[in-house]
Amino acid sequence: MSQANSTVGTQRIERCFAALKAQNRPALVSFLTAGDPNPETSQRLLDGLPDAGVDIIELGMPFSDPMADGPAIQKAALRALDAGQTQAKTLAMVKRFREKNQHTPIVLMGYYNPIYCYGVERFLEDAREAGVDGLIVVDLPPEHDDELCTPAARHGIDFIRLATPTTDARRLPQVLERASGFIYYVSVAGVTGVGAATPESIERAVVDLKRHTQLPIGVGFGIRTPAQAASIGRFSDAVVVGSALVERIEHATTGDEAVEGVHGLARELADSVRRCREEETVS
Repeated sequence: MSQANSTVGTQRIERCFAALKAQNRPALVSFLTAGDPNPETSQRLLDGLPDAGVDIIELGMPFSDPMADGPAIQKAALRALDAGQTQAKTLAMVKRFREKNQHTPIVLMGYYNPIYCYGVERFLEDAREAGVDGLIVVDLPPEHDDELCTPAARHGIDFIRLATPTTDARRLPQVLERASGFIYYVSVAGVTGVGAATPESIERAVVDLKRHTQLPIGVGFGIRTPAQAASIGRFSDAVVVGSALVERIEHATTGDEAVEGVHGLARELADSVRRCREEETVS
């Protein structure tokens, strides 16, 4: 593995956040499940996200038991699996995306079981070759870094950690120790798409996290509207929206309607996030 290849993922995410910091705005991070509602529509959804204003893409790896996800993303995973989505097809989607887009970071998000079944080294090699920049694996705590986090670093793939409202001062150093790319702050103690904390409590948590790490802080879980995204974007480095986008797919009757709905909401979110700090810039 060449040095250039081993660092490509880290560079793409770092460059994204550096560019946005220079613009004094947060990143819009979108989540969609690979293969939902079917392979063709899913590829169209993925390919169109950057033009809709998305800065970083989280692509869910479908799994039959998504324990950290709420109803919307659970159903998305089942739709994708029913449509025949596999780990290999998910990586192939990223590879097709990279044929036209070499700058937008892509982070695969999901659970360890599908990666383990695929084979860790094989998965990391294929992910790097496809153009994956980072991983969020919600059921692998720091105690199991040797399973995936450390090997991912050798392949130049960032391992993005989750911090939650229940991550205490003793636990936090372990969470941050080998994290890279950015920190994903889970704003509610629960599953995706259900409930929301107050912006004030989230801001306090983000400020506290920034005392312990120089990595960017992205906030997700419970952010559904452009107004909520703007509110969180005023003090975070990234705003993550998933369930609200996935629900546009669930409620669509055709592939075209799904694409229009997802990209339309993404554009609204992007516009809101881009303008969320205008007042402080003027002042």
